[in-house]
Order: sequence, then structure tokens, then C-alpha cells
Amino acid sequence: MAEIILLTGELQSGKTNLCLDIYKLAQEARIRVGGVISPAVFEGNRKIAIDVIDLKSGIRKRLAVLKTSQQTDLETQRWSFYAEVVDWGNNMLKKAVPCDLLMIDELGPLELERGEGWMDGLAVIENADYSTALIVIRPSLVEEAARLWQVSRIIDLDRVTLDSSQIVEFFDSLNFS
Repeated sequence: MAEIILLTGELQSGKTNLCLDIYKLAQEARIRVGGVISPAVFEGNRKIAIDVIDLKSGIRKRLAVLKTSQQTDLETQRWSFYAEVVDWGNNMLKKAVPCDLLMIDELGPLELERGEGWMDGLAVIENADYSTALIVIRPSLVEEAARLWQVSRIIDLDRVTLDSSQIVEFFDSLNFS
């Protein structure tokens, strides 16, 4: 049975960096990885954009920029998203499976409250064509996610800090069969 692990924590708690570390370990171990990771783009200490990386191809695209007076079709309070990149990411999520490790960074208010964003990610999780899924979820949405899926573990980065050896231990604890 597929295992679903939720990774949660407030802004800047290290969720995406942990995903990138796990992705690197999976590549080194030749584990089939699919999904998307959305790293922040900084100018100095200021977060100015969000990119998205397709984990199968390694292709990276600009997903969102700080909101300005120009409107886009998909916005949050802070971000303006590029619809064509959201569509591309959804296509990459459809192609992410089958895989051993599915990673989606992140499913948040766009998906779980507004029905927008990585909607194909929700379908991919439901289909369970993976051994383990590592899903980044905002703390305010953990209960909602736990209602949607049979979650085996929740890792709250606001309560625990993982050093490099603990990250390797966590990776080694994942099910890839």
C-alpha cells in the first residue's frame, strides 16, 4: 500500500530545502522520483519569485512573482502565478507516476480551498501509483489533508529540526518497494 507523508511547517521552516535534500538522496540511490518542488527565488534576503522544478526531467521554470498592479488569472494575496507554467506543472504531475517517490511542494490554499493550482497533484495522490508520497502542506491545512488521504506520518518542521544525518535516516525509512 502506498505511504503518504505530510511535510508541514510555517514559512521559512525548511520544507522545500528538505524536499531538495530528499530528491538529491533519491537520485543518488537511483530511486524513481516524480513530482514538483517549488523553490523560492531571493534577491538578497527578499523573496521575489517562486520557481517550479519537474523532478523527472529537472526542468525549472518561473512559477510566480510578487504581485504588482498588473493582474494575472491566478493570484494570491502576495503572488501572481503564470497560468502557462501552472498548466505545464500539472502536465508534469500527470507524468510523474508511476514512480517510487512522489513529491509535491506544495498543496496549499490554491488547491484545497480554491480548486486551482496543482489540481492534477490531487488526482495523482488518489491514484496511488507510487510507493511513497511526500506532500508539503501548510499547517492550517494538515487536518484537511488527513481527511482526504490515509496519512501514515506527519513531519512538522516547526517542532523538529533535521540535521544531515537525520535527513539520511528519514530517507532510509521511506518505502520504495
